[in-house]
Amino acid sequence: MLKSSATPTIALLTLALALPTADAWPAAAAPTHVPIAASFRNDTDSRTSLPRPTGPYAVGRDTLHLVDRARRDPWVPDTARELMVGMFYPALPGTGVPAPYTTVQEARLFLKSYGLEGVFPAETLSATATSGRVGARPARGRYPLVVLSPGFGVSRFTLTGLAEELASRGYVVAAVDHAYESVGTAFPGGRMLTCVACAKAQSEQDLEAVTAGRGKDVSFLLDRLTGPRPAWRYAGLIDRNRIGMAGHSVGGASAAATMAGDRRIRAGVNIDGAFHAAVPADGLGGRPFMMLGTDDETHRPGGTDTSWDQAWNQLDGWKRWLTVAGSTHYSFSDIPVFLDELGLPGTQSPQALSGNRSLHITRAYVGAFFDLQLKHIPQPLLDGPTPTEPEVTFNNP
Repeated sequence: MLKSSATPTIALLTLALALPTADAWPAAAAPTHVPIAASFRNDTDSRTSLPRPTGPYAVGRDTLHLVDRARRDPWVPDTARELMVGMFYPALPGTGVPAPYTTVQEARLFLKSYGLEGVFPAETLSATATSGRVGARPARGRYPLVVLSPGFGVSRFTLTGLAEELASRGYVVAAVDHAYESVGTAFPGGRMLTCVACAKAQSEQDLEAVTAGRGKDVSFLLDRLTGPRPAWRYAGLIDRNRIGMAGHSVGGASAAATMAGDRRIRAGVNIDGAFHAAVPADGLGGRPFMMLGTDDETHRPGGTDTSWDQAWNQLDGWKRWLTVAGSTHYSFSDIPVFLDELGLPGTQSPQALSGNRSLHITRAYVGAFFDLQLKHIPQPLLDGPTPTEPEVTFNNP
């Protein structure tokens, strides 16, 4: 979930909550793990859960495995490109069974990569209580589709809180795992694909290739979801004329890259990621785009991530540049919620947003953006600063 570092081995998640983002760091400069003090309440009663989404719908969950046989995988060229996709959709209440957050093995590899094994049990992360239900009956209707792409080195499960919120508000959500770009994603046949890309992506050019490759992944996904022979059993829920995309870290750059190459994406959000030349010099054809990031020397106007200033100048449609005080790179994912609940050190400083507060802000502003752009519902939240969300700054360079 680096801002686009070529390796997922930045410091432990708790320490990373206080660090600037790292998308632009070359692999050799990326910080390495620093062990957490073992002060976690490691008892059998510890539980983690995501805050309930705020929309009127229950949340259904499904999973798709897609193989693009027309493309070789850029990291393992002797295989076809594969995707694992978590589908979230508006559902009828009281149907289906609770969905797992992730598998134990995926959780174990994720925690190990950040030095958290032994202080944050994989079984606890895997069993996190969510609102999604497998096998839930879909609510009748046609809904906009939002694609979510995670950070480099991490899995789609880190965006579950946002995905559930959007589904509860009346969206179909497709959260994508891109093969060999996370520290561990389970694929059919008992395969656990690990982050080959983390070792191979060593330069800015490599990261530009990552965003371009994810753009091709998402275009293929849209073909399979909205084409004449859709791969998903509930594809009839999707309104193919209302499609958006958001991503965290390099996934945010991928939202812009996908829009540049695929006009089916009507609106996009980059959540705290360097752009890596994803916005063309002539813009995105007037389509709306929002930048949501940390309020610090990285992503304020004139910040160290110069790609934000460049992208802002090239965006040629409705646009917003929002920064969030007290946030760090991980504030826009689920992870701070769990760290707070488990009492892990480094998450309770007065300057830092709580996990619940940071997830609330991410849900509120991303949800408002898509409500405005895909449903055409006026959103005063996006008109300017509001006393109810004092952490959020509207930047206008």
